[in-house]
Amino acid sequence: MALLETQGLTKRFGGLTATDDVNLAVEEGEVVSVIGPNGAGKTTLINQITRLLDPSEGDIVFKGESIVEAEPHEVAQRGVSKSFQTASIFPDLTVEQNAEIAALGAEHGSFRLNFFRHRNQYPGVSEGTRKTLEAVSLWQKRNTPASDLPYGDKRRLEIGIALASEPDLLLMDEPTAGMSPEETNATVSLVETVKEELGLTLVLIEHDMEIVFGISDRIIVLNRGRVIAEGTPEEIQGDPDVQEAYLGGADL
Repeated sequence: MALLETQGLTKRFGGLTATDDVNLAVEEGEVVSVIGPNGAGKTTLINQITRLLDPSEGDIVFKGESIVEAEPHEVAQRGVSKSFQTASIFPDLTVEQNAEIAALGAEHGSFRLNFFRHRNQYPGVSEGTRKTLEAVSLWQKRNTPASDLPYGDKRRLEIGIALASEPDLLLMDEPTAGMSPEETNATVSLVETVKEELGLTLVLIEHDMEIVFGISDRIIVLNRGRVIAEGTPEEIQGDPDVQEAYLGGADL
């Protein structure tokens, strides 16, 4: 059984069909990249899986159970986490405090915290926070206000926040957007570490084809809301439909 499946997933905005009968399956431990031209429906697909958007039709199955009726926070508690296209952090808090908030949620769930207790009194929170920040190479900057971080570190913190919730599935929307080459290389290394050491299942939306072909186990290609190709990086690179969608027939 796949960890994640979508079945006939369709989303309409008025007369525009953003995702059109999308069927996909993601196996546990895979790195799957979703690619496609601008406007192909990639972010809309991810936002339906995380329940930020309601599908017009279709179903979403995670760990064998439908989540199409679940609220976003319920999906997160079941083990699905997302990093966004732009860094989504608490700028006025320190790096450590940002990670602690996510670790508290993972340890105790939403809306059940006793705010009269100090956060350090919760078992496992400090350990989880440190583990997360070490994984994204930010432990040494734990006392730095998040607003003072360079852009690349803000993105890494945002990924750390997603990891701190201890997900089984991590969805990453353009994780290298706006990064310098050095920041991009560091983030790719981080993704590889997450895959190898933490054993997470990853679904990436990424525009950089070099990154996609380098780290993906499988690639799913969307165009105008529909899946037009699916396969290994080698299969996708030589697919004429993909070449036509991207470059008018030129080789990728």
